[in-house]
Amino acid sequence: MSSLRLLIGTRKGAFILTADAKRKNWRVDGPHFPGWPVYHLKGSADDPNRIYASQVSDWFGQIIQRSDDGGKSWLQPGTPPGEQAKAPNGMPKGESNKFVYDTSEATGKPLTTHQWYDGTQHPWEFKRVWHLEPAPGNPDQVYAGIEDAALFQSRDGGRTWQELAGLRGHGTGPRWMPGAGGMCLHTIIADPADPRRIYVAISAAGAFRSLDGGASWTPINRGLRSNFLPDPTAEIGHCVHHVTMHPARPQTLYMQKHWDVMRTDDGGDNWREVSGNLPTDFGFVIDVHAHEPETIYVVPIKSDSEHFPLEGKLRVYRSRTGGNEWQELSRGLPERDCYVNVLRDAMSVDKLDPCGVYFGTTGGQVYGSADGGESWQAIVHDLPAVLSVEAQVIP
Repeated sequence: MSSLRLLIGTRKGAFILTADAKRKNWRVDGPHFPGWPVYHLKGSADDPNRIYASQVSDWFGQIIQRSDDGGKSWLQPGTPPGEQAKAPNGMPKGESNKFVYDTSEATGKPLTTHQWYDGTQHPWEFKRVWHLEPAPGNPDQVYAGIEDAALFQSRDGGRTWQELAGLRGHGTGPRWMPGAGGMCLHTIIADPADPRRIYVAISAAGAFRSLDGGASWTPINRGLRSNFLPDPTAEIGHCVHHVTMHPARPQTLYMQKHWDVMRTDDGGDNWREVSGNLPTDFGFVIDVHAHEPETIYVVPIKSDSEHFPLEGKLRVYRSRTGGNEWQELSRGLPERDCYVNVLRDAMSVDKLDPCGVYFGTTGGQVYGSADGGESWQAIVHDLPAVLSVEAQVIP
């Protein structure tokens, strides 16, 4: 019988939650890397026990962790053989993994500047890895989305990393500007049917598409409207919060933008708004049902200045028509005095039948539904603020 594993990244470590296929009784394992922000963990679809984790600290730097046994043990793949992975004081050494922008003549792009909040130009600086995405078909190949926005790739299980510089340097980079959370590349979608097709999204630059494995990129933002821009329909500059895709429909993408829920059916060439009857179309997360490509989920948040649910009631909204017609899902969720947020990487679905849906909050709760969202239970109440949630089905 299959089992479930939830990979939870938080402000103070990582946690692994496990359950059998009934998804009623959960075991909590952790914290892994206690005290460290863990922005994201994700397992390979081809080898679920191969898990990558982004451990990062403003003081000690960036560390990529890897597990080959489902999170029972971890290694730092970037640490050379024989080198200690920890400093004399016992802390992990952030310098064991290096993300260096590629400025080489052969494959790189010049390290120019990007736009700062006040409109001046600002140097490009590596800060952290926001998102890790194992590539389809090869557990040793993994993508990393970083701040300041760039896409990196490892083909040796996280030992070494190379920038796919065509994205940062394709021409509009000097006009990219950070959002409130920084200039992060937070969404990476690799089409399992055509690994050369890759979608990424950046706050606040917009969405981009590559059809040649990341060598060259095209902005795909036609149809987006952002009233804070001098040109609200500009080619780039839109604050995209998250994008999702059902693997059976690689031309259909769903987007939660700063304001607006959007949809495209031509691979991003044209977007249209599908916010419909949502009580507010501001939010961060969006995900699609594992077996129903027209069923999507969002968590509306009151506004860009008040990052909590309307009326203090935590609600998931589901559309079974690919948007526009939304249904409130509240059974088992807090009915009052709830003022948490659900961040962009903090929702996931599993592939069991019925499909499971999961999300984590900045209040440290992780909620799960084993019936497609009809009812919810708090799997765990009191974790540190949740940054990311990923579901894995273990055969």
